[in-house]
Amino acid sequence: MQLSAAAPISTLSCERALAALQSNPQGLSTEEALRRLQRIGPNRLPPQRRRPLMLRLTDQFTHFMALLLWAAGGMAFLARTPELGWAIWSVVLINALFSFWQDFQAERTLAALSNVLPRQVRGWRDGRLQVLSADDLVPGDLIELEAGDQVPADCRVIEAAALYLNAAVLTGESLPVVRTAEPQPQRLRTSEASNLLPAGTTVAAGRAQALVYATGGDTEFGQVAHLSAGTERAPSTLEVQVGRIVRTVTAIAVSMGAFAFLAGVLLVGVGPVESLVFAIGIIVANVPEGLLPTVTLALALAVKRMARERALVRRLSAVETLGCVGVICTDKTGTLTANAMEVQNTWSSDEPLLLLAAGLCCNASEQVGDPTETALLQGAQRAGLDLEKERQRLPRQQELPFDSERRMMSVLVEWHNDPRWPKPSAWMVCCKGAPMELLQRCSHWLRAGVITPLGPAERQLVSSANDVMARQGQRVLAVACRPCDQPQLEEQHLVLVGLVGLYDPPRPGVSQAIAACHRAGIKITMVTGDYGLTAEAIARQIGLLDAPAHAGPDPVRVVNGSDLNRLSDAQLRQLLKFRSRLVFARMAPEQKLRLVQAYRALGEVVAVTGDGVNDAPALRAADVGIAMGRSGTDVAREAADIVLVDDNFATIVSAVRHGRGVYDNIRRFVLYILASNVAEVAPFLTMLALRIPAALTVLQILAVDLGTDLLPALGLGADPPRADVMSQPPRHRDQPLLDRPLLRQAYLFLGLLEGTLAMLGYGLTWWSYGIALPQLRAIAPALLHHQASAELVDLQHQASAVALGSIVFAQAGTALACRGVNRFKPNALLWLGIATELISFVVLQGWPPLARTFQMAPIPSQLWWWLLLCIPAPLLAVQLRSNWKAHHHGSNSVMA
Repeated sequence: MQLSAAAPISTLSCERALAALQSNPQGLSTEEALRRLQRIGPNRLPPQRRRPLMLRLTDQFTHFMALLLWAAGGMAFLARTPELGWAIWSVVLINALFSFWQDFQAERTLAALSNVLPRQVRGWRDGRLQVLSADDLVPGDLIELEAGDQVPADCRVIEAAALYLNAAVLTGESLPVVRTAEPQPQRLRTSEASNLLPAGTTVAAGRAQALVYATGGDTEFGQVAHLSAGTERAPSTLEVQVGRIVRTVTAIAVSMGAFAFLAGVLLVGVGPVESLVFAIGIIVANVPEGLLPTVTLALALAVKRMARERALVRRLSAVETLGCVGVICTDKTGTLTANAMEVQNTWSSDEPLLLLAAGLCCNASEQVGDPTETALLQGAQRAGLDLEKERQRLPRQQELPFDSERRMMSVLVEWHNDPRWPKPSAWMVCCKGAPMELLQRCSHWLRAGVITPLGPAERQLVSSANDVMARQGQRVLAVACRPCDQPQLEEQHLVLVGLVGLYDPPRPGVSQAIAACHRAGIKITMVTGDYGLTAEAIARQIGLLDAPAHAGPDPVRVVNGSDLNRLSDAQLRQLLKFRSRLVFARMAPEQKLRLVQAYRALGEVVAVTGDGVNDAPALRAADVGIAMGRSGTDVAREAADIVLVDDNFATIVSAVRHGRGVYDNIRRFVLYILASNVAEVAPFLTMLALRIPAALTVLQILAVDLGTDLLPALGLGADPPRADVMSQPPRHRDQPLLDRPLLRQAYLFLGLLEGTLAMLGYGLTWWSYGIALPQLRAIAPALLHHQASAELVDLQHQASAVALGSIVFAQAGTALACRGVNRFKPNALLWLGIATELISFVVLQGWPPLARTFQMAPIPSQLWWWLLLCIPAPLLAVQLRSNWKAHHHGSNSVMA
């Protein structure tokens, strides 16, 4: 629904537009806004169309790994072993249902997390400027917009100050366009009328007061939204790496299966059908069925943990990328500091006039708005000024908003010959901004109520006062005025009134977070628009820079934007390469982007924080863009991968910790899953080498993959980051998940150990009945061709049960070994998985119906000691190996 007038709202004057929507310059009342909200509904676009649930479910049955298992099951049916075929297809079914459930849960989690950070706007209700939820806006609401804000609904401009709009989202035009409050002579589209702000566009520069006239689906954006379908996103780095793992392991599995078939037929003399069945079993045993759901679970758990710690992940791929971040380029204000500005001192001969001029040159109220401006207003209030009355008595007529080039803001007010200025004046230009930039525009200064010229000595005095305040970590603003007889806003020939020092204390915990980054080998670079001395003082307070070795600024550690412009790209890279602790001050947005590009050219993985519209290019250029949730603009949040709900640097460090933890967890459960593959293949290789019966059957191999391995693997994916995860240097961006060290640990160490234990347990069972290797070779043909006596078959089933139990119990120890130093720390899902693993085996070999199905017999009591020894065996082996590697080479094992 849209409240509108008979004539297009763009053709109406501001007064008639307010009247048409039954609003006024003080905004709607809360009661009226609630009535309209109930009638019209929330300001949300219709939900985006998604791929239907049933099609998303069928996707889980048709990916590469599933197709391989479908084919293996089909071959089992052709080999006249339907029970094996159904078992393999059950693998596909279980894996598909689990993956679909995890995907569905992850989608619900992200949808819920998006509500943690609702869009907010500043609007007028009950005559007061308040922070409102964008979802609660209704036609008739009056809102305030500044550079970087996303327009939340279709709006009519009521007041504009140097207003430029980026309407590329609707028009495709990349250049910002001017917007004014003047009525249009004829009806135009919303995106074309110069006094309308369509929903979804962005304020590129300036400031506006705007009247909402259409919300939700009634906006122009809403009208075209239903035409757009969901965009298919490119696979993330993690998805690509997991795909490589699946293809690599599948290639190994198919190769081993083909070798097993040929060897069984040509070397052992087994029939083609029996050889095909065993080859299928080897293929199935080597396919990592639990890999995909475990990766999904690991990411989902990491996202939840990060959300609890106030980091909202917008792109799942960023979780894994965080693990290799080596450089963090961070803002100062609000990120390293508490964003709790307050006026600490002033430097002026007329403090009330100083604070009055600064307060008139603010767009905030004392509770809502930019923290610097609210601090100025609160400082004026403490000095006894009633700025609400002052603003009414000295009304603003024009404004030049702050921008990063001029570094200042100016307003023109009706001065009415106020006696607080030394000479009568009808109009007054009030300016506030960076001291050195504003000082260049000043020709005089106000001292002891007298306006006198600013000479070199006086300018040096002002500069010295600025430096003294800045060295104390204060953000210094200069305030100047210019009396005039005509209403003309000019920023030249100003009269300096004085300096205001604002202090924003470091956030609690930031020093510890900086120290943690240094220990983790992560470079921290402060990038700020503040004065160099102020930035340096804060950097030293939080430990980003070392204590000064001499008085004055360190030109090698603190680089101003003007100095950066004089550096070539090669010189900048050299500086970044050999200096790990740097502060860049007075930085323009394009310089921040250049800095990010230089770091990336050195091969660094860069995380960048930002909050303004001008930070968007750097956020996009970074490997991980991190936007501020509270102070950040909509543009910054849209460009970022992660949004900090609390704007706290310590949260970034926590997010990096979780990113490293996810990478470690994925490597651990990949190691765990692959370790049992060798043990499952070992019986057939031993059969080929020693001409003895196979220690395991295909169904027994599937029992490991389906009945025992899955839950412990999921438990490893749920492990929290280990305590020392931040004591290691960041990994290289190209380091693969499945590298040679992991393959060696999986196949040549843990897998070989488990295979040896399985075959020793198999042989120990026969030996306990007095049957040694020569006798076992002699009875092998009878067992293979199903011609052995019932007693021998029962012994074979007992030996198979011990071999299978050796793998299962050793996998319990392997799961703990894969955790490294965390092996005995709480993890409910892992301990539940290990308990389920062991109990499942006990039931499997002890319950007659299952034992017959899986061709096992109950294990004699005198052999259970062997199975119990298999649990600590991997732990002991890993510890001995770690000690040896630490003594000889140092260790970077995944189990460290």
